[in-house]
Amino acid sequence: MSRTFPFYRFAGSHREVGQQYGEACRDLIVQHRDLALERLYAHSHLTYDDVVERTLWYRPWLHAVAPFFIEELVGLAQGANITEAEAWLLQLRAEVAIVEENEAGDECTSYAIEPSATSDGVGLVGQNADLPAFYRDIAIVAELGFDDIPSILMVLPAGQLSYLGINDAGMGVSANFLTCDGWRVGVPRYFFSRLALTQRTVEDAATLIDSLHRASSRNLIMMDAKGTALDLETTVTESARLYASDGVLAHANNYLAPELLHAERSTGIGLTNSQGRFESMRSMLVERRGCLNVEVMMEVLCDHTDPMACVNRHRDDIPELDSMTFASLIMQPTLGKMDVAVGPPDENDFMTYAFGR
Repeated sequence: MSRTFPFYRFAGSHREVGQQYGEACRDLIVQHRDLALERLYAHSHLTYDDVVERTLWYRPWLHAVAPFFIEELVGLAQGANITEAEAWLLQLRAEVAIVEENEAGDECTSYAIEPSATSDGVGLVGQNADLPAFYRDIAIVAELGFDDIPSILMVLPAGQLSYLGINDAGMGVSANFLTCDGWRVGVPRYFFSRLALTQRTVEDAATLIDSLHRASSRNLIMMDAKGTALDLETTVTESARLYASDGVLAHANNYLAPELLHAERSTGIGLTNSQGRFESMRSMLVERRGCLNVEVMMEVLCDHTDPMACVNRHRDDIPELDSMTFASLIMQPTLGKMDVAVGPPDENDFMTYAFGR
């Protein structure tokens, strides 16, 4: 039987949305917290008290640019019956330990397809999202409705306030891990997607992310209601814009912009795999240019031709890399809907989610 992610709809003030989220997903959020702490203890020398102290370092930086997130986090903690520091941990994870040792990332292969390259004139943005296998057991799809900012529809590990999705103004965002030096206390990378979705154009979103005192590095592929696609690569202090060629964009987990190649810190099999996934995604999109649509992208995202370099990653493909495709997304921002499969996507059907239904 095909698996699907549980779906929720929350609406109201930011505090109310956070509390509704926490109450509805309490068991999954607690499970996520316990797994996050377990991984931190296994990969660092941190104690629980260390984690509590470090999570709160980031609060002032986020409050300065988006105080509504603080309201959501307070509500989430209350609803899920966890501490505010534990709610913060779910937004951070790698940032909490990064001051001790840099972390390599081999997570996700993303894409954007402008209307000129599709078969039906509808732009697409999305990705195969790669994380440790347990994330497919704790992820949800949620619609968050607000009065003061655009509403959003997102795939979220339970307890996170930001990951991958669209807003009701026709914007869509996917994201990739990038490895560079210099991570610091600031605005954490997971919030970049939600912040981008407070905007209506990719250029405004990129300008906003550029302006942040960023804690960590991130790649964002974005598409707006005009059908314009933009890829924003960031380090903590620099950024670069990449635009569609032949109407398509693709990205994995290594820097592509010439001016940021000096920042690359991914090495070995992780870097080789990322480069292979980028080439696979890019070539499949270019070969199908003009024929691309939701159905064709389902085939693309299910490709498992070369387990060492395919965009559809199974759990045991590369034992050295602790990642697999836990969710697959095909988003149509201008239509306000997205198709999502529990990963790997060749094992489960895609389900359509849309605002209001």
